[in-house]
Amino acid sequence: MVDQTRPRWRAIATRWLGLGLAVVISVVTLGLGLTGRLTLYISPESIWFACVGAVVVLAGAIWSCTLPLGAETDHGHDHGQADADSDPVASPRRALKLAGVVSAGVVASGVVVAALLLPPASLSVELAMSRADATGTLFAGADTPTLGVADTTTFGVGEWSSVFATATRPEAYDGSTVTLTGFVTPGADADAVNLTRMIITHCVIDAQPAAVPVSVDAGESGKGQFSTGQFSTGQWIEVTGTVTADSDGSLRVVPASVVEIDEPEDPYEY
Repeated sequence: MVDQTRPRWRAIATRWLGLGLAVVISVVTLGLGLTGRLTLYISPESIWFACVGAVVVLAGAIWSCTLPLGAETDHGHDHGQADADSDPVASPRRALKLAGVVSAGVVASGVVVAALLLPPASLSVELAMSRADATGTLFAGADTPTLGVADTTTFGVGEWSSVFATATRPEAYDGSTVTLTGFVTPGADADAVNLTRMIITHCVIDAQPAAVPVSVDAGESGKGQFSTGQFSTGQWIEVTGTVTADSDGSLRVVPASVVEIDEPEDPYEY
């Protein structure tokens, strides 16, 4: 039997924390999935799982709403409530429990409201730059010979970043043509420029940046399409050019053309 003395607001708050937040997140997930923007948060391979989970949650929520308000917290264990109310030790515990529930509810509700009000956005350039020195080489466990015989025309920034960092025979890649898309970040030297892309494995939580150096020496390309300061940090560009192996074994991209573009609908590589 539902405890009729329980304040109605407590029952409403319990249902919001138990069902309301889950329903809102499920609706947001399905909306992002249907509009193709869920890839801003998770990898494409995980979208079907997230959408199926959202449908299951919504089905469970619809069924739960057939219960009377407050029934989800009634377990028939109210016989000791009067003794607990008179226990001086139990009172502080209830206060701490209430404070914890309220705090968690406020934080969770804030996250849900933010998801509703804030437009979907890709990871910031500042995040990519802050993680640039804190992460190891992408695909460090990849077999170098395998990369060497692969079709490099299919390589993105992530694969080329791994090649540039780990290649034992850089001359094997000398002369390879590339067409790469990414955003501009500062290079190791003051006048150097990198082409950067965020790589995610499962979701944005494990995202890490990959970057390849792009030559800004107009004299080498002979056409002067890329110069220091031509594009601001964070600007998305498409670079078409050639991979060049220097005498010290380092690799870089010498551009033949650089085109300013808008951020792609799917800004990540996987």
